[in-house]
Amino acid sequence: MDTTMVYVLFGTFFLLLILGAPITVSLGVAALTTFISLGENPMAFVQIAFTSVGSFPLMALPAFILAGALMEAAGISKRLVDIAEAFAGPVTGGLAAATVFACMFFGAISGSGPATTAAVGMLMIPAMANRGYDRGYASAITASSGGLGVVIPPSIPMVIFGISGMGLQPPPEAVAEHGAFQTLSIPKLFIAGIVPGVVIAGCLLTINYFISRRRGYCGLTDHWSWPQIYSTLRKGVWSMLAPIIILGGIYSGLFTPTESAIVAIFYTLVVGVFLHKELAWKPALRTLQTTTWITGRVLLILFTATVFGRLLVEQRVPAFIAEAMLGVTDNIYIIWAMIIFFLLFVGMFMETLAAIMILTPVLLPIMYMLGMDPVHVGIVVVCALAIGFQTPPLGENLFVASGIGGASIEEISLKALPFAAGSVFALFIIAYFPQISLWLPSLLGY
Repeated sequence: MDTTMVYVLFGTFFLLLILGAPITVSLGVAALTTFISLGENPMAFVQIAFTSVGSFPLMALPAFILAGALMEAAGISKRLVDIAEAFAGPVTGGLAAATVFACMFFGAISGSGPATTAAVGMLMIPAMANRGYDRGYASAITASSGGLGVVIPPSIPMVIFGISGMGLQPPPEAVAEHGAFQTLSIPKLFIAGIVPGVVIAGCLLTINYFISRRRGYCGLTDHWSWPQIYSTLRKGVWSMLAPIIILGGIYSGLFTPTESAIVAIFYTLVVGVFLHKELAWKPALRTLQTTTWITGRVLLILFTATVFGRLLVEQRVPAFIAEAMLGVTDNIYIIWAMIIFFLLFVGMFMETLAAIMILTPVLLPIMYMLGMDPVHVGIVVVCALAIGFQTPPLGENLFVASGIGGASIEEISLKALPFAAGSVFALFIIAYFPQISLWLPSLLGY
């Protein structure tokens, strides 16, 4: 490892971050400075970056973003929220519990944490405030539950992890010690995220129950109303079919994740225009603007983070870190704890997709040396960084929820702490028990 080049790479990167430069600029300038210091042709920088955004799986990114935006405009997200409210019924803190369920439902469509927070929060935060919930608490549980949008499949961060990790082969010494490793694929990551998503949601629901009981947040009704449940299911049947069609098509092998995103867009257009008849021309155009803005931002990060990650691999930084960690301990539980706390720290300050692009080439070789399944590693990485959506200073979900609910970032952050703690507890369970992630893929023959 050329330590001088590593100092140039990280020194430039952190200096620009401290000066307030955007993450994309920091990554790009740091990588370009290192390229020039190595005496390499800067054109190689552009070629590597261009190749990174030319992969077929990456086409799923703008398609899933557009599908999620269209589903909100077509009334699908509202019907999913109505179903969640009907099932919450008399449960203590039922409206907040319905928010968690609604985020799970919408997360099975959008693949984005902030998009899930915005879509569900627009409906649920005012509803909770009208039922006597503190606005800060209503915003906090919405922001915390919005992170489920990237854990419950389909998930944009899982697509990025899959693209980043599929080019990294297990080191020969790891294969010699542990045997052949399972292949990494985006459909397998999607399947593996379902049970961990349910585990995290279960922890959020448990914490909400105890806080709601202490604060006196009663249920929506005195008892479950089966006619109301039937009515909401009947009205929302086309909305419920959306995640079933998307995920069922992927898992059955009928179409790829990229193709499923196109199917989701077509399905939403049919439902919104011909069945719900709520998708108007102007809102549909606004979804295109939203998709263009978010996709452009993500691709710029991907563009520069790929080159940054390539330099890390070429300078053998992952191997050096792996040797250092394994030199401290070979206890898998301690190493997992070190990695989780590192990811939580990174998630507080760095955008999720950029963090995945940078850290995947570093973490995956370490876990290969320990015999870890790459799919399990991917789920832990995504779940850990998803907690960053609800923790300051970056916490995108906090800003979205604050904009909708009107509570300050400081108030929401404080009231989101119990949910962040619950999510971290769930994360350790997911990391320490790999079968939580790997059971369903193995059951389905992946």
